[in-house]
Amino acid sequence: METGPDSLFVTLLLLLHSSHSESEKFEVLGPTDLIVAVAGDDIILPCYLKPNISAEDMTVDWLNLDFIGSHVYHYQNNKIIRDHQILSYIERTSLFKEELWKGNTSLKLTRVQGTDEGFYKCVIQSKNWNGHFTIQVLVEAVGSKPVVSIEGHREGGMGLLCESEGWHPQPELVWLDSKGDRLSAGPPETHRDFKGFYKVKQHVIVQETDTNRFTCRVQQSRINEKMETNVHLPSELFDTTPWRISFIVLSCLGAITVIGLSLAIYCICIKKGNGEMI
Repeated sequence: METGPDSLFVTLLLLLHSSHSESEKFEVLGPTDLIVAVAGDDIILPCYLKPNISAEDMTVDWLNLDFIGSHVYHYQNNKIIRDHQILSYIERTSLFKEELWKGNTSLKLTRVQGTDEGFYKCVIQSKNWNGHFTIQVLVEAVGSKPVVSIEGHREGGMGLLCESEGWHPQPELVWLDSKGDRLSAGPPETHRDFKGFYKVKQHVIVQETDTNRFTCRVQQSRINEKMETNVHLPSELFDTTPWRISFIVLSCLGAITVIGLSLAIYCICIKKGNGEMI
């Protein structure tokens, strides 16, 4: 069987195309462990190509899987594409552009906040090949020391309010007596701010005890952290009857005094008026 110049040329083209396609194949790799980030810190989400070929002319796309149709960071045609970038990531994300030539497509994320927790996908695409890698990020934040305020007398005792903010993940708030036993309290109120941090507060009505010492504790089991505030209430605060009687008595005495003074002044004015007429 004879082989003409045309068939040799076609065979050579196929071999070159196959060789070129094989050279563009790559894997997208990263760490096997999840990343634990402390709120406020800067972190790096590792992602790289194997073999270490250049990614300068490729599309690099970082996604947060909780957001559909939007990007954490999008690099294409040697420039950053801002369209459809998630607002909370603007000016907080970047690539190591000087290392793209050796396949480093890691993402730097600054000033970590609560909303950053989730699963991230690093997607790399060339003209003839693509790959991706997924990594999980957990965010930890220890909130403020609980603030306890006295709300005054309530039916059944004295009302207290405890508040704490800046936590992540969502914490638990508990009221304890002096023995460390949990007190029955109202339903907890939880609010999450725009950065994803939690604020918790809870009301409780306490009755007079031998010690009148109570504790508000805010704890988060996943990060193994807790903050607490102790409060001591004087016995006089629970004794409502004398205060009410004293208030009523003083009010009555005050009213009588004012009325008496008014009458005395009136009488003096009347006498002076009569004296001048005579």
